[in-house]
Amino acid sequence: MKHHWCFQHTWEVARDWVIWRAESQASQTTPRTTSQPMEDSYFPKPPQTQFHSEPLGDNDDAETPNVPQSSQRPMDTITSTLPIKDSDTVESLGRVFKFGFFTPKNTTNRYLGIFYSVSEETVIWVANRDKPLTDSSGTVIIAKDGNLVLVNGRNQTLWSTNVTTTLSRNTSAQIQDSGNLVLWDISTNTLLWQSFLQPCDVFLPKLRLIDNINTGKKVLLSSWRNGSDPEVGSFTVGLKALKIPQIFTWKNERPYWRSGPWNGQILIGVQDMYSPYNDGFTIKNDNLGNFYFTAPAGNLLMRFSVNYTGSLTQTLWNEQRRNWDITFSAPKTECDIYNTCGNFATCYSKDSPICSCLRGFEPRNREEWERGDWRSGCVRRKQLKCEQSNSSSGNGDGFLRLQFMKVPDFAEQFQGRRLDECRSRCSSNCSCIAYAHDPYIGCMFWSENLIDVQRFDGVGVDLYIRLKKSELGEKTEDRKVLETLSSDSTSIVLKDETEKVNIEELPLFSFEMLANATNQFSDYNFLGRGGFGPVYKGNLPNGKEIAVKRLSAVSLQGNEEFMNEVVVISNLQHRNLVRLLGGCVERDEKMLIYEYMPNKSLDGCLFDRTHTSEKILDWKKRFSIIEGIGRGLLYLHRDSRLKIIHRDLKPSNVLLDEDWNPKISDFGMARIFGSNEDYGNTARIVGTYGYMAPEYAMEGKFSEKSDVFSFGVMMLEILSGKKNTHYYNEELSLGLLGCAWKLWNEENCLAFVDQTIASSNIEEDIVRCVHIALLCVQEFSDDRPAIQIVLSMLSREILDLPMPEQPSFAEKWNHSHFGTTQPTSQVGYSINDLTLTVLDGR
Repeated sequence: MKHHWCFQHTWEVARDWVIWRAESQASQTTPRTTSQPMEDSYFPKPPQTQFHSEPLGDNDDAETPNVPQSSQRPMDTITSTLPIKDSDTVESLGRVFKFGFFTPKNTTNRYLGIFYSVSEETVIWVANRDKPLTDSSGTVIIAKDGNLVLVNGRNQTLWSTNVTTTLSRNTSAQIQDSGNLVLWDISTNTLLWQSFLQPCDVFLPKLRLIDNINTGKKVLLSSWRNGSDPEVGSFTVGLKALKIPQIFTWKNERPYWRSGPWNGQILIGVQDMYSPYNDGFTIKNDNLGNFYFTAPAGNLLMRFSVNYTGSLTQTLWNEQRRNWDITFSAPKTECDIYNTCGNFATCYSKDSPICSCLRGFEPRNREEWERGDWRSGCVRRKQLKCEQSNSSSGNGDGFLRLQFMKVPDFAEQFQGRRLDECRSRCSSNCSCIAYAHDPYIGCMFWSENLIDVQRFDGVGVDLYIRLKKSELGEKTEDRKVLETLSSDSTSIVLKDETEKVNIEELPLFSFEMLANATNQFSDYNFLGRGGFGPVYKGNLPNGKEIAVKRLSAVSLQGNEEFMNEVVVISNLQHRNLVRLLGGCVERDEKMLIYEYMPNKSLDGCLFDRTHTSEKILDWKKRFSIIEGIGRGLLYLHRDSRLKIIHRDLKPSNVLLDEDWNPKISDFGMARIFGSNEDYGNTARIVGTYGYMAPEYAMEGKFSEKSDVFSFGVMMLEILSGKKNTHYYNEELSLGLLGCAWKLWNEENCLAFVDQTIASSNIEEDIVRCVHIALLCVQEFSDDRPAIQIVLSMLSREILDLPMPEQPSFAEKWNHSHFGTTQPTSQVGYSINDLTLTVLDGR
C-alpha cells in the first residue's frame, strides 16, 4: 500500500496506538467515566515552543554503556582483549544494528560499517570511506591509546576514532540500538567519541544535524560517490539555522534543494509535510549557537538517506515484505530543484513551460527564456512608487496575493502575530518587496531578490508581492488581488468576540460579476441546497468554473455561520478540503465562491440510481475516497494551523473533483479548538441525524472522536452504497450500522457491500474496511481510534485490529431519538440532506 504522507507520522501513530489500545483494554475493567492518563516514557512529550533551550551535551545521543564485567564480550561491544576480524560482527542488544565488514555491489573492496540486522545490505555508516580494504585481512582493535582502530593485514591503520589523548585509556566500543557507534572510557564512564557526530549518508532518529551559527561548524550527511563507492560524493544535507531554520541539500556546496522555513511544527516548504508531528521532528537551540534537527526513536525502522544523485529519501521497513517502503523523496520534480526559474519567477510543475515570471515582472533575457533557459530570471517592469498607505494620489504601491506558495529563500523574521501587522510593517518600509505570515513564525519579509519561489497544490503559504498599483489590475482574470495599501478594510466580529475575520482578506467578487457568471442565479445553474442556502455553478469570463454559495434569506443558518465558514476555511489549505476562492458582501447579499467540483457530491454518486453506469464507483475509487476523507480529517484535527471539529461530516458535504478526489466542504458548523482543548460542550446541537455521535446527539459533547464516528458511518455508506438515514433491513430488523455489525460477526461482509464491487478478490480488504468502520462507530468515544490511527489501519501500517463493541445505534436511527418521527422502512435517496439544529436547554 502506498504511503501518502511525507515525513511519516511514525512516532505519533505508534504512541497513539499504544495509548489507545491500552485505554481500550483498560476500559473493559474500569468505569468509563474515569480518565487515567497513560505514562509513556518511551515517547517524548510534544514541544511547547518553537525552539527548545537545553544544553547540547556531547553524550546526549548515547545510551548507557554496556560495560563488560568479564573476559566474555557482550554481543554489542569491542574491548582491548576482544577485537573483531573480517568474518566477525558485533550486534546491538536489541538486534537492530550490526557493526562489521561488508562489500558494496559491483566491487570487491571491503569496508567497515554499520548495517541493519534485518537488511545487512542496507548500510547506514562507513568508517573507511576513502580507504577501502582490498582483501579480508581487516581487524578492528582497541589501540593502546584507547582509540578504536581499523588495521589491514600489514598492520597499517586505515581508520581511527582519532580521539586526542596523552594518556593510555581503558576503553570499549559499543554498537547501540539507535545505530550509534560509541567509544567509552570505562574507568570514568565518559563518552569519548560517537559516529552520530560523523554521519555518512543516512539520518536516523536521535541523530542530530547541527549548525552552529557562531562558528559555522556543521554536522552534515554526505552522499556516496556512486552506488558502489562510499567515498564522499557531491551532495550534502544539513541544517541552515541562520534567520529562520531550513533543511538544505547542497551540490558541491551550492544549494540544490531546500525545505522552506521551520515553523516549530512543520517545514512549510515541503509540499507533502502538512502535518505537525509534535512527537517527530524538532529543531532545538542550546542558547550557545547550536541548533540541531532531530527526531526521537519510534518502534518502526526509519531512515533518511541522500544518494549520489542528490535524492533525499525517507524509507520505512516493511516487515511483511522484508523490504523498504519509500514514503518521501525530494526533489520530486524539476520545480523542487533550487531556483530552477531564477529570481522573481515562480515554478509550477503542472504548467508548460513550468516557469513564469511573477506578475509585474518580465524575463531578463527573453531569448534565453523562450529557449527554456530560465536561469537569468525576471526583472520588474515598472519601478515602485513606495508611497505610504494613506496616500491620496492613487498612484501608490499595492500587494498581490499568491496562494499556496513555497516562500522565497532568505526570509527575515518579525514576530508579528497577525497578517495586518505584517502588511503594515512591510508597507511602511520601502525596502520590503514581499511579505508572508505563518501563525507559528510570525511575519516574514523579503528585501532583495525573490529566490526559489514555487507554487503548490492546495497547501503552502500566501505570499504578498509588492507591485506598482497600476500593475495589480492588469490581469483581472486571476482575481488574486487582495488589497492595495490604501484599501479601507472593515473587521467583522463574531458573536463570541474571540475570532475576527477581515472580509477584505478574501479575493472579492462583485455581485454583478457573480450574477453574470451564474446567468442571474438561474435554475439551470442550480447545483443543490444546504442549510446555508442554494449553490450555483458559475463561469467567469476567462472560462474558469466556480461554485457560488449564496446565503438564503430563509436559511436556518445566517451571519454567524457565514462568518464561521470564512474564519475556518480561509485558514485551511489542503488537497482534501474544498478551496475557497473568494467572497462577496454587498448590501444584504453574502456569498462564498469555491472551486467547482465536476463530479458533484459523494451523496449523489453513491445514492443517485439515475447515474449512468460510467459513474458507478468501483472499489479502487471508493477506497481512495475513504482515504482522502481521512487525510482531510487528519489535517483538520491535527495538522492545520487551527484544530477544527467539522461537526457535520456527511456524503453531501464531500465533493469530488474531476479525478474523483474527495474534498470536505461546508464549514459553517465547524468549531475551532484551542491547542489545549480536547472536547467541547454545546446547548445548540447542529449536524445531521444519522451521522451524529451518541455523546453529541444526546449530551452536546463533541470532540475529534465525534468526527471519527461520522467518518465511520460514511465508510459503511461508501462500502454498502446505502444511506444510513434511509436504510432499514426489514428481514433483520436492523439499520445500516446494525446490519454491518451482524454480517461482519457472521463473516459475511460480501453480503453487506454494494454488489457492484462485491468480489472474492478483494474480500479481505472489504472485511478489513468494515472492521475499521465498526471501530469508528463504537458507542463510547474513548473506544474509537483517532483519525491518524484509522489511516494507519487503512494503509496497513497497523495490522492488528482490536475487536469492536456493538454500535449503540444498531437498530434504526431515526428522529424518534429526539421526539419526532420518520417512516422506519423508508429506503430512498436525497441529493443533500438539510443540516438540522436542535436547541437543547442545559
